[in-house]
Amino acid sequence: MVVASPTKLHSEEHLAIELPTVDLSGDRSMVSNLIVKACEEYGFFKVKNHGVPHDIIAQMEKESFNFFAKPFDEKQKVEPAKPFGYGCKNIGFNGDMGEVEYLLLNINPLSIAERSKTISNDPAKFRLNHYPPMPLLCKDEDSSPCNQNKVGFGEHSDPQILTILRSNDVGGLQISLNDGAWVPVTPDPATFWVNVGDLLQAMTNGRFVSVRHKALTNSSKSRMSMAYFAGPPPNARITVPPEMITPTKPALYKPFTWAEFKKAAYAMRLGDRRLGLFRMEGDEQVA
Repeated sequence: MVVASPTKLHSEEHLAIELPTVDLSGDRSMVSNLIVKACEEYGFFKVKNHGVPHDIIAQMEKESFNFFAKPFDEKQKVEPAKPFGYGCKNIGFNGDMGEVEYLLLNINPLSIAERSKTISNDPAKFRLNHYPPMPLLCKDEDSSPCNQNKVGFGEHSDPQILTILRSNDVGGLQISLNDGAWVPVTPDPATFWVNVGDLLQAMTNGRFVSVRHKALTNSSKSRMSMAYFAGPPPNARITVPPEMITPTKPALYKPFTWAEFKKAAYAMRLGDRRLGLFRMEGDEQVA
């Protein structure tokens, strides 16, 4: 059931809904159907019983907090994020800012390739985002209560195929529905969240939704998120399979390579809709 939340930030509509949860220990056919349904309706879902040991996740979170607790001068000794390394407040290369500091790491693709044939030799990215606590904002001195949280990471979609995300027990993540309403995501440190990226929307001819999302800061607690971004090799050609094209559902996007898409994406602002650059002429409604 969808229940409207009485809380609004910046005059946005916020909804409290139960987002899809997929138990990976279930029947394979049922799991597949649930994932497809979630990708079609939300482009976002939670997975439990994922098989990653809790102690490994806890150690990763502990080491991450230890790093971000260091003095700023010490953290700056790490290479700046161009693209891999340490960054603070600057998001991307085009002036986007947020109340976040982060580490962007290159992952050895060989170990991943052993597990999956679909993720190949483009450097895989693992991102640690730390959102320090920030006091609540007020519009003016007479505003009461003060409930305008600062933006940690602004509205955007992920350009890759998909993202696997885990955060600590502090909320702040929100996803956007098609009608523009924002849905706060309840934190659950024991699970992973999976979201559809731009490439997967293009590869499924719009059937799966590249979810737009953002992260707000908390007024008193630090939020830590860990994200793995799955992308193809740079020369991989992104095109719609013939099975997904019909007379009533023609191809929505022009074929392109991952390298071409990345070049276009990194030349745009964070919140820009990149897929629009690759839509077929005449499809004005396609994102």
